[in-house]
Amino acid sequence: MTATSLTDRKNAAISRGVGMTTQIYADRAENAEIWDKEGRRYIDFAAGIAVLNTGHRHPRVIAAVKDQLDHFTHTCHQVVPYENYVSLAERLNALVPGDFEKKTIFVTTGAEAVENAVKIARAATGRSAIIAFGGGFHGRTFMGMALTGKVVPYKVGFGAMPGDVFHIPFPVELHGVTADQSLAALRKLFAADVDPQRVAAIIIEAVQGEGGFYPAPAAFMKALRELCDQHGILLIADEVQTGFARTGKMFAMDHHEVAADLTTMAKSLAGGFPLAAVTGRADIMDAPGPGGLGGTYGGNPIGIAAAHAVLDVIADEDLCNRANLLGGRLKQRLESLRETVPEISDIRGPGFMNAVEFNDRTTGLPSAEFANRVRLTALDKGLILLTCGVHGNVIRFLAPITIQDEVLGEALDILEASMLEVSAAK
Repeated sequence: MTATSLTDRKNAAISRGVGMTTQIYADRAENAEIWDKEGRRYIDFAAGIAVLNTGHRHPRVIAAVKDQLDHFTHTCHQVVPYENYVSLAERLNALVPGDFEKKTIFVTTGAEAVENAVKIARAATGRSAIIAFGGGFHGRTFMGMALTGKVVPYKVGFGAMPGDVFHIPFPVELHGVTADQSLAALRKLFAADVDPQRVAAIIIEAVQGEGGFYPAPAAFMKALRELCDQHGILLIADEVQTGFARTGKMFAMDHHEVAADLTTMAKSLAGGFPLAAVTGRADIMDAPGPGGLGGTYGGNPIGIAAAHAVLDVIADEDLCNRANLLGGRLKQRLESLRETVPEISDIRGPGFMNAVEFNDRTTGLPSAEFANRVRLTALDKGLILLTCGVHGNVIRFLAPITIQDEVLGEALDILEASMLEVSAAK
């Protein structure tokens, strides 16, 4: 069975709307390595798009799932509840930033978590408008698309988006938008387009994911919190990609002196099993009436069991500290390439949520072509990378935080060789 034959079958059977970054068909995986159907080994710096902070098939996650399989796989918590759903909610209530009483609900995907956060915010405030940021990504459902600040490929061809959603620029000084300018845009929005007394919530990624791994400045987050408090607006932190030790702390909001009212999470919460959550202020979470929240598969017991194991692994293996060590090693290697790879325009990111941005060496404009060529060259050498950013000129690094030191070293050698090769060919 070859990749070519599988691709032919895929093209005949699956909608082209399901885009594929590679033509690798996985056969097995372990920690930070994947072997395809043809027996070739790859180092995985994508981790299912930030889903596998604890690596492929972490033994403790697999053991927890096997144990749960021996008990039951599904009852629907809204029909026949189970204790580990309750205990996981208790753990998240204690872990999510904010010195106040919290409650939690479980759903299945990050987009579903965002949709429910909006529902909860509207129910709690009696308001309808939501403000999001350019470059933000919040999912592919209709409200998720409306909140997402990037048109291609997420909104193209899908018609009108849900109303009462507004966008302001995300503060990225590299691209000429300061924190003050972003706040000024918010105040202008209040003056020109939407009464702040009609705004239910502002949703933000403390480090933009798909938008390019840009961290929000601390002063900006503090000012945003103050504006929300001034106008009775709820602050939603989208931690779907940033959560669970990726940024060197359990959540990206832990880097800030302020807390969100509602926090959405998914991806690495359950180590590869579908599970998402919304955690927030208890009074706000209780605003919807019974039956207003939930879903048939929400809080599936397999995902719940896996999530308990993930939280244990993060604590017992000190993955927050390890994320900082790994990210430092990666950024140090990238910094050493600045003189020999003039296309590098920026290296950034907290913990092990890192990125390198490329511009054309002649024009100084964002170069998606260079980023993609590095990605493809690295893939040919056995390293899986992902690009991101509004201009597509950013490579993001999302290797498992559990990656072995020797495998990381091998990956960094491949990355360096690929960047030098592509730069030399320009």
